[in-house]
Amino acid sequence: MNFTTREITLTALFAAMAVVAAMLVRFGSAIVPFSLLPFVVLLAGGILGSRLGALSMALYVLMGLVGLPVFAKPPFGGPMYVLSPTFGFLLGFVAAAWVTGILLSKKENHSYLRYVLASLIGLVVIYLCGLPYLYIIMNFYLGQSMDVMKVLQVGLLPFIVPDLFKALAAAVLAKQVRQRLASTASLATADSLEQK
Repeated sequence: MNFTTREITLTALFAAMAVVAAMLVRFGSAIVPFSLLPFVVLLAGGILGSRLGALSMALYVLMGLVGLPVFAKPPFGGPMYVLSPTFGFLLGFVAAAWVTGILLSKKENHSYLRYVLASLIGLVVIYLCGLPYLYIIMNFYLGQSMDVMKVLQVGLLPFIVPDLFKALAAAVLAKQVRQRLASTASLATADSLEQK
């Protein structure tokens, strides 16, 4: 895979945004912390597309797994984080960025409704990855009995309303940014043609 300088820069930028979003919530003792990460994830998929959006989130996860303290909960990084109850949400971030990008990849000029639907589906992907992982780690690794309803009470119900607002905000912002990027590219192309 060959990447342009612009693609590398944007991918690194969104990975850095994920780090900042995770570090902003390093307080409290909840199993699943409140986070701005879903907003960053859906924005990455909406703006960068499936390949670069997923790559930016994979880069974020990889930074944490190699030991950089970039995750929201202790131990904040390292390979043992795969046994953390919230690691499934991190995997969901990669998948959600990819799915959101795929849903917006066919043409540039999608409606706001299409952006909102893509973000909502991306949000569903995050929960589909995170909640089963939370259940498995809590019950089979940590040995703490947690039924499905308890998993939903811990990992879904406190977060779903704020996450819906994050998905909506990410959709609107992604639409506006992509429109501006498209118009900037059009102007650049027109300028280069005029110079020829």
